[in-house]
This record gives sequence, C-alpha cells and structure tokens, in this order.
Amino acid sequence: MNKSYFIQRTVHIRSGKIWENEKLVWEDEQPVLQDFLKNAYRELAMDYPKFFKMDSLSKLAILATEVLFSHAKPDEDTALIFGNSASSLETDEAFSASMNSFPSPSVFVYTLPNIMLGEISIKHRLLSENIFLVMENFDAKLFENQLSAALAQPDCANAVCGWVDLHNDEYDVFLCLTGTEGKWPFHAENLQKLYRLNE
Repeated sequence: MNKSYFIQRTVHIRSGKIWENEKLVWEDEQPVLQDFLKNAYRELAMDYPKFFKMDSLSKLAILATEVLFSHAKPDEDTALIFGNSASSLETDEAFSASMNSFPSPSVFVYTLPNIMLGEISIKHRLLSENIFLVMENFDAKLFENQLSAALAQPDCANAVCGWVDLHNDEYDVFLCLTGTEGKWPFHAENLQKLYRLNE
C-alpha cells in the first residue's frame, strides 16, 4: 500500500444501541433483536421495503451501512470486507427447522453470509469486490491485510471493513469506512481499539 489510508467513520450496534463514530446516536428501550431491528429501521427513517424480507444478519448490516453512509453516498467501487464468528448459522438453524414441515425458499436464500454483502451492494449500488471471512474472533491484523490488498487496487479508493456477528439473537456489529482522508490512521492497532469501544 503506497498511499496512506485512514479510518473515516465507524458504526457500532450492540445491546440495543447505535453509535456513530464515538457518539451514541440512538438507544432502543426494547433491545430484543426483532423489535430492535424494526425500531431502528423507523428511527433511521429508511424507505426500503426489501429490508423486511431479509434475514436478521443482513438487516443488521443494512442498518449499519445506512448510518455509515448517512453523510455521503459511497463510491460504486467501495470494497466490502466483512467477517464474523458464526457465518449464517442463525439463518441455517431457521432453515433447518423449516424442513420439518415445508422448507422455506425465502429463508434458504440467506444461508450464505455473503448474501449480506450482496444486499448492501444492491441497496447502495456498489459494483465492487467483496469478501466474507469466518474467524473465531475479530482479527484486526487479518482485516488490515485484506483491506491493504483491496486498497492497493487502482480502482479502489475506499473500503468498508466490518464485523457483523449474530447468534442466538446476540449481535455485535462494527463497521468502518476507510479512505485517503480521515480521523484515525488505518492500521491493525487502531482497528482493534475502535472495535473495543462501546463494549
């Protein structure tokens, strides 16, 4: 990576709360996942009916990117580099349960975590590269390596790095937008420090 890159913006979604950068922007008094997702959609004044057809993992990611891109539309070449510890297990279990009666095609669609990246790309009209990583815990060094490779491409000036984890209705979301300008120098130590905020 020849250029210097920075973390421009961050979003956390945890325990019924949404933070933008280091500021708490909204808190739901009812942090049960399904209620939280519906209430957050209304709070962000979204107008995207497809949201209600998505699985919970994709809904969390769409909410987070809505906050992340709230001040400026992303460039169509903004790369997406996401990861979590459970893949699409929450949806896999729901689909498995539906097989006892009638398998649900609408649930089956979401039994791969990279579908979440597709939903983000459709919503924000991205034509970029993306990758989804499954790892035991948030690995700042692995994210740094993947982002460095993406940002080294000539047509990629920005990237979103993120952790969107969901299992047993417990969720942990951290996204950051990186580019050539920003608040924090882009490296693994800062990624780890920012991920740990608001825990």
